[in-house]
Amino acid sequence: MPEFNVWAVLVAALSGFVLGGLWYSPVLFGKAWQRETGLSDEVLARGNMALIFGTAFVLCVIASLVFAMFLGPRPSLALGLGAGFSAGLCWVSASFGINYLFERKSLKLFLINGGYHTLQFTLIGLVLALWPDARAG
Repeated sequence: MPEFNVWAVLVAALSGFVLGGLWYSPVLFGKAWQRETGLSDEVLARGNMALIFGTAFVLCVIASLVFAMFLGPRPSLALGLGAGFSAGLCWVSASFGINYLFERKSLKLFLINGGYHTLQFTLIGLVLALWPDARAG
């Protein structure tokens, strides 16, 4: 069984979740994202926010947990940052790019979503690398 620190995973997940809240807020890219997706304030307001946010957090935990297992129990700072940046940019964002080309989605939407996931995984890698003892649970 791969070693990972539950607390480090939860903090990494929470950091990515909070980053998403800020990234997609009107303070940063929320309005541009909304225009590019064609989602009105009314449509967004009709969503089940408890379900949406709860599921998003669970998915952040899953991403952080699997990334922690990928990095191993004591990743160096260089590994955490480098692998996080690479995973976000080259796996997640590149995969979005493929879909967005066929779906005819805008470059702006690609940059907003790809930028978030690049920073999200970089942040997850940073938290996992800086955690005092990734083997303690």
